[in-house]
Amino acid sequence: MLSLAIAVISVASFVFPNLTSAEGKTYTIATDITFAPFEFQDTNGDFVGIDIDLLNAIAENQGFNVEIKPLGFNAAVQALESKQVDGVIAGMSITDERERKFDFSEPYFESGVVMAIAEGNEDIASYEDLKGKRVAVKTGTEGASFAQSIQDEYGFKIVTFDDSANMYDDVKTGNSQAVFDDYPVLAYGVAQGNGLQIVTEKEVGGSYGFAVAKGENGELLEQFNDGLANLEESGEYQEILDKYLEAKKSTDTENGFFGLLKESFPSLMKGLQMTLLLTVVSLVIASILGILFGLCRVAHNAVLRAIGTIYVDIFRGTPLIVQAFFIYFGLPAALDFRISAVTAGIITLSLNAGAYMAEIVRGGIESVDKGQMEAARSLGLPYKTAMAKVILPQAIRLMIPSIINQFIITLKDTSILSIIGINELTQSGKIIIARNLESFQMWLIVGVMYFIIIMILTKVSNRMERKIQNGKA
Repeated sequence: MLSLAIAVISVASFVFPNLTSAEGKTYTIATDITFAPFEFQDTNGDFVGIDIDLLNAIAENQGFNVEIKPLGFNAAVQALESKQVDGVIAGMSITDERERKFDFSEPYFESGVVMAIAEGNEDIASYEDLKGKRVAVKTGTEGASFAQSIQDEYGFKIVTFDDSANMYDDVKTGNSQAVFDDYPVLAYGVAQGNGLQIVTEKEVGGSYGFAVAKGENGELLEQFNDGLANLEESGEYQEILDKYLEAKKSTDTENGFFGLLKESFPSLMKGLQMTLLLTVVSLVIASILGILFGLCRVAHNAVLRAIGTIYVDIFRGTPLIVQAFFIYFGLPAALDFRISAVTAGIITLSLNAGAYMAEIVRGGIESVDKGQMEAARSLGLPYKTAMAKVILPQAIRLMIPSIINQFIITLKDTSILSIIGINELTQSGKIIIARNLESFQMWLIVGVMYFIIIMILTKVSNRMERKIQNGKA
């Protein structure tokens, strides 16, 4: 069983090979990719932005290669702590606390913080107007730190988000009355039509730096600093900044629901492909685990029953997101090894779905009339043979609708794996929203895609259930 699971996971990992050049050393760099204008994905599916262009230019200047892993800020930082990646570039402010964990490059950008409100809001013009109101911030940003530093003085409540688009939407819909964010990010969003207006002068902020793990990859850090100095001297650094900080809203993109669908369809289909891959591969492994541990749950041996119970209780009793973090960040940090996000996602889904499949198997076996086992044993069949030849075939017929239902649940659970940077359907939607800020229409499109797939599976399940009831299966 273990060898089969490893083989299936390996096949899944090879679907997404590293396509970087063999010339020079290749470093794996984590980033956010929902933090325009520093990192985002363009309409061609390419990673762009100040950070990405700067990193690529430095890599070319210094003769090394980079593989970008779009994880999101929190996951990127945790990946660096667990040594899953070689470095992080994600508009990351250099702070005393972070310098205790990471080594930073020379600063490559001096930032600042501003406050914005919804367009047309005339009730808030300064920090004094925030008393008793909700203020939105993004985890890990200078805006969040600044808001926390003045919260007690001005008496507002802080609401935290993991990405900029949701944070801005919370202000536009009136759930929060203001937002603090890094000046270049918020100014870029306003220029792109995010529905907000900046109402304060820029507060003095910190410096962005490229980070590596403490005491690790000193050569990479030195190359980054040398390349940065060369780009500043040649003027290429300023060209990169001007390209994004002076950018206006694009007029080339198609407007409306169908225009957005047409533009985003290739990226969404790649995300859907990953969603289906994760679901199918995970359920193959989960089925094997479910049968084994389901049989353990109904075994006469007390030790086997205890093993089955412990497995089921652990993976049904803890949130999937916690399991994903533990497998992708916790275990590699503790045991000092690397694992791809796709492999970690498949393992997480397999173990989680396997626990539920085990209960489906147990319920299916126990739903078969006990007289069937007694009759088989009375004919001289050993317990194992009776279970394999008599009980399981009947139980499987009863389990088919529940198995298909678990398929649907697992397919929806893949969306949680966006938290570790897997570019499945939900993550694809997040990345597109970070570029165009069309959150309502984009989530509607993603929701419709999930709905269509799940409705197809539901119809299949209903048809199979009717066949079983009519005795045709």
